[in-house]
Amino acid sequence: MSSRGVRLQIRDHHVVVDNGILQLTLSKPDGIITGIHYNGVDNLLEVLNPESNRGYWDIVWNSPGSQGIFDVIKGSSFRVIVENEEQVELSFTRMWDPSLEGKVVPLNIDKRFIVLRGSSGFYSYAIYEHLKDWPDFDIGETRITFKLRKDKFQYMAVADNRQRLMPLPDDRLSGRCQTLGFPEAVLLTNPKNPEHRDEVDDKYQYSCENKDLKVHGWISNNPPIGFWQITPSDEFRSGGPHKQSLTSHVGPTTLAIFLSTHYAGQDLVPKFRNGEPWKKVFGPVFLYLNSTKAGDDPFWLWEDAKIQMMAEVQSWPYSFPASDNFPKLDQRGTISGRLLVFDRYMSRDYLPASGAFVGLSAPGEVGSWQRECKGYQFWTRADDRGYFIINHVHIGQYNLYAWVPGFIGDYRCDALINISQGSSIELGNLVYEPPRDGPTLWEIGIPDRSASEFYIPDPNPMHINKLFVNHPERFRQYGLWERYAELYPDEDLVYTVGTSDYSKDWFFAQVPRKTNNNSHQGTTWKIAFKLDRVDRKSRYMLRVAIASATLAELQVRVNDPSSKRPLFTSGLIGRDNSIARHGIHGIYWLYSVGIAGLHLVEGDNAIFFTQPRCTSPFQGIMYDYIRLEGPSTN
Repeated sequence: MSSRGVRLQIRDHHVVVDNGILQLTLSKPDGIITGIHYNGVDNLLEVLNPESNRGYWDIVWNSPGSQGIFDVIKGSSFRVIVENEEQVELSFTRMWDPSLEGKVVPLNIDKRFIVLRGSSGFYSYAIYEHLKDWPDFDIGETRITFKLRKDKFQYMAVADNRQRLMPLPDDRLSGRCQTLGFPEAVLLTNPKNPEHRDEVDDKYQYSCENKDLKVHGWISNNPPIGFWQITPSDEFRSGGPHKQSLTSHVGPTTLAIFLSTHYAGQDLVPKFRNGEPWKKVFGPVFLYLNSTKAGDDPFWLWEDAKIQMMAEVQSWPYSFPASDNFPKLDQRGTISGRLLVFDRYMSRDYLPASGAFVGLSAPGEVGSWQRECKGYQFWTRADDRGYFIINHVHIGQYNLYAWVPGFIGDYRCDALINISQGSSIELGNLVYEPPRDGPTLWEIGIPDRSASEFYIPDPNPMHINKLFVNHPERFRQYGLWERYAELYPDEDLVYTVGTSDYSKDWFFAQVPRKTNNNSHQGTTWKIAFKLDRVDRKSRYMLRVAIASATLAELQVRVNDPSSKRPLFTSGLIGRDNSIARHGIHGIYWLYSVGIAGLHLVEGDNAIFFTQPRCTSPFQGIMYDYIRLEGPSTN
């Protein structure tokens, strides 16, 4: 590692920052990353692309009611914020004024880039600001995009068990592939590397949950170099720890996603109305470069990237960003407590909320954190005894939210939490009482907000991604929804309580059945069960937790599948598209359906789940957990 100080060169149309390890070149005043010189390679970015299409911040936005506009964010002014031997921080700013209405997003955007002495990489963050009385608008997505050299970066790593030699971008061109059910998914029919023939390439197969999305990137074999995107904190991401985002994909492309509608739909689009003021800092994120000697195992670079990621996480919040909008360690607060669960039909004692996800988000309704997309969120996991601590929280007012694996529903602490500078708040014992009316008569699945425990079929042999064969995340294979009609060509799924096994007999998604004329029809699933006795004067309760819904409807009928009016209907719900995007979950929904004892009989009973909407093969529901409760007992 070089110990040379950081140097800045300002040229007519570019600025260059050099710390002796890497040399970073940006266009001036645009603030587009045009070059990264490292380890003897003149440019790690795709030199075949125009300078404006190599490394950039972008945003998708729209005025209310209009189509989305994709905008590569280019600065109109350039400033040097910090320049010394220890650090250079540069600012590329685009200011909004009324003359730009309808042309660019109504935000002041200040993009920052930081190079530190001795650091094998660089940092980037941005401050977005919408001033009072500015025009209304929505943000569909914003991110940083890097497009690397395809002649060098061909091995991609997202996780220990999700890494591989990737197809080339050329393999996705006409004549080398066949587009499948949506443009992102292609069957590689004539790839340059024959090993990839008859495989599916789809960027959504490499999506990742926020809580696990800390490091991903690419490895070059010649010379052995790694390019890694490291996100040390989730605080500026929206949707909570389980929101899924894109990572890296064929290009070779690497993304740092800050806001997106993926696996959520319009629920996670920030909408600004009536001149609402807003300011948010996205990042910093770290772009880390590493290398090894020729002849060494290049896959060591992934292990080293994980070590660097941990170092970045432990350094959060960073002390070096110069903007006052990024609060430093002493400007934040801490909150701690213990979460317990009381479910009298499971235990007479309070149970520790072991492994609970506990977080602070904007004040709102129970469960509103998963749709919150304007502010900051701060999450942790409780230990085995339910104790939790949330560090480094921005000053502000929050609700404390939680959900507990093994229990349905959401917890919210009713008291507002006010975090002040340097505060340390101890909440003591908090008790979550999950929805419950009576004892469990039967249940299907595991309440974990995912459909992964249900039956996930083998993919069509002609539509595989070899990485996900015999993989724990086998749900990431393309086209699994089509297997339903093959398994149930004439009759829909029937699940018999006490006999059926949900890991083998409950298909992971209730999707439309494809018919012989290539149209689709809705499906009705049957849950058959016996009751030895029925209290016809009391109410039974059906709990249906849904892990994902895409333009779907759940209708519930009891003992009469042909009754004109269902006992319950959800109406049209969900736009998360998790079925098509191999996500196994999206937005969580919980429905409680009261069933009068008059609807049940002693002996054989059946509950019918109908999903009637069928204009697309991707419409449907992924269930999380289903439970029938008997009448309340003392």
